[in-house]
Amino acid sequence: MRELKILSGRANRQLAQDICGFLHLGLGSLSLGQFPDSENFCKIDDDVRGRDVFLVQPTCPPVNDNLMELLIMIDSCKRASAARVTAVIPYYGYARQDRKDEGRVPITAKLVANMITRAGADRVLAMDLHAAQIQGFFDVPVDHLYAAPVLNGYFEKMGHAAEDIVVVSPDEGSIKRAIGHSKRLGGRLAIVDKRRDNALETTQKNIIGGPVEGKICLMFDDMISTAGSICGAAKLVHEAGAKEIHLAATHGILCGKAIEKIQKSPIKSLCISNTIPLPPEKQLENIQVVSVAPLLAEAIRRIHHHQSISEMFRPPGT
Repeated sequence: MRELKILSGRANRQLAQDICGFLHLGLGSLSLGQFPDSENFCKIDDDVRGRDVFLVQPTCPPVNDNLMELLIMIDSCKRASAARVTAVIPYYGYARQDRKDEGRVPITAKLVANMITRAGADRVLAMDLHAAQIQGFFDVPVDHLYAAPVLNGYFEKMGHAAEDIVVVSPDEGSIKRAIGHSKRLGGRLAIVDKRRDNALETTQKNIIGGPVEGKICLMFDDMISTAGSICGAAKLVHEAGAKEIHLAATHGILCGKAIEKIQKSPIKSLCISNTIPLPPEKQLENIQVVSVAPLLAEAIRRIHHHQSISEMFRPPGT
């Protein structure tokens, strides 16, 4: 591991330190700041010539600042003669703008992919992209990780019997994800019929499958942003007679009035990963944070040694 170097931007330094802890490595040193005119500054303090460098930087809010910092770090490493630069992006911002759903709008997920590639990234390591096809937006190899094993482990520790569980998909787009969790956790499957009114508002109409009455309902999503959709789905399930409602999401963006909505909702607990740091003002008693650092650390180790990433998610004995 002598040639491996891990560096971190300012978006989630704690996650980078946790990754280094699992790999028994020290976090590389670099200086980040701003010039008086607010332009970003970066200087790598360690020698990275000929090294296999991994840059840990989720593009979470403030998205534009963190994205620009990532691009500058990549450029710094390439100009310092790093042998290979892998952008480790636990949360990929702009991912929801992945297609033209109306005229005269950009496909920003592709634009950001082009920027990262053009800056000099040789590989990308991401987790639970909003749409799997975003991998194809990059002209460099992309390793796509899933936080499902970590989220499933959180619920398995609760010890609920499979016959008491219903895994609820909050919308039609999350059905495949819900099926995967249902296979691991057991229980039946239900789907919330969600209708999008506009770019910011949705309404929940019906529940398909189930039934959810008297059951412990588990809902999974890739991200929770304003929490409008997921809280609306939780309210519908609660009105249908659910005994308990627990939510889980890989990326807890929790912007706008998300915390207020969660507090007013019938949700008993919310489990999110640490791909995005949770500030103190958003730390509620019923919000639990689980770490994906072991997953990312193992992926980094495998990439460095040219080993399979898919083997990490293969069921035992297959």
